[in-house]
Amino acid sequence: MGGAHREILLQEGLDDKIGILSKRQRRLILLTLNRGGEKTEADVLFRSGDDVGDAEIQLVHNHLPRLAEAGYIEWDRDAGTISKGPRYDEIRPLLELMENHADELPPDWP
Repeated sequence: MGGAHREILLQEGLDDKIGILSKRQRRLILLTLNRGGEKTEADVLFRSGDDVGDAEIQLVHNHLPRLAEAGYIEWDRDAGTISKGPRYDEIRPLLELMENHADELPPDWP
């Protein structure tokens, strides 16, 4: 493994970033923000099936708090708005890598 590749793979915090991206909902939130502008909770509430209530609970009690705690988003709970956080640019390269190479990922990619 070349020096540059090794440096990237052993980068401090890479496991944390990959952990954040391990859930589809969080990836979709971050990718939505990558397209620009402030969003609302409704904009990033991605429903699957009939379980809208559970999706909403997961959004406000799991995904948004984790992303905010990591500094990847700014979340105004009262207004229900979401924008890029102070550390968003740290995760942007991974988001862009996934988006730019989506056609190379397996069809069952989470």
